[in-house]
Amino acid sequence: MADDEILQAWDRWIDRYVDYLTAEKNVSLHTRYAYAGDLSQLLELLTMTVKQIPLPQMITANMLRLCLNQLYRSKMERTSLARKLAAWRGFFRYLIREGQLTQNPMSRIRSPKIGRPLPKALSEGGIEKLLETSPLDEGNLKEVRDRAIVELFYASGLRVSELAGLNLGDVDLLSGHVRVHGKGGKERIVPVGEIAVQSVTTYIEKSRPSLNGQSPKTTALFLNHRGGRLTPRGIQNILAQLAKKTALDQPISPHMLRHTFATHLLDGGADLRVLQEMLGHSKLSTTQIYTHVSSERLKQIYQKSHPRA
Repeated sequence: MADDEILQAWDRWIDRYVDYLTAEKNVSLHTRYAYAGDLSQLLELLTMTVKQIPLPQMITANMLRLCLNQLYRSKMERTSLARKLAAWRGFFRYLIREGQLTQNPMSRIRSPKIGRPLPKALSEGGIEKLLETSPLDEGNLKEVRDRAIVELFYASGLRVSELAGLNLGDVDLLSGHVRVHGKGGKERIVPVGEIAVQSVTTYIEKSRPSLNGQSPKTTALFLNHRGGRLTPRGIQNILAQLAKKTALDQPISPHMLRHTFATHLLDGGADLRVLQEMLGHSKLSTTQIYTHVSSERLKQIYQKSHPRA
């Protein structure tokens, strides 16, 4: 088979695989593009390693180990490396499912161990500093909106994509709940506190109508200065500007506010299962990382307070 035909076969199977992931596994568009890129890189590495373009049926575990060694030599982050191996392993598993292979050449190749870093969170004093450094000017449309964003982040622990995707109909201000469309199309209901409700109410009544002037039909909750839906990147920029304005000694990200929400709830005695539901985690093990954060904080308090620590 000519090289052009082999390349076409690879492209065809990669396209089918990512289509399968989208249809059957409900992966995000970001994951789809990432896996397609990982498989294209695998083909490049294989071509450099064996000096020809191999058919999937020709690939052996030894070939894959040589490819893996090249990635190790490039000093790639272990998280990125683990994702690539997951993409490769899943691809060959899919080819077996489709009758193209009889065994998975990745079966004896282990993924690198990943040390999970502890999430960074603001202290209660830090979050107060972020929110209360100056009186809110209700005549400043952007300031009212930005305060509502931070208050809702801290009150709900939403992902930035979830907050950006909120529509007016998702917010029930009377009952104090937000309907969230999370990862994998899963929907959950998250309660929010009175202060956040008041802040969002003020934004909807006093700021959003003016921002909405150019796009009166949009249903998005949070709007940019042109009247369109505020994007995740736009929200990140708002938080970065607020951090500078309040002279915090650390950068602020949407994920940090999510971590702050989770950590403060656990510190206050919240049940781990309840926190899992609120954060939209499919596995309890993902939520359990916050117990380590709280444990570290307890250790610091003990060392500062106990006479024999």
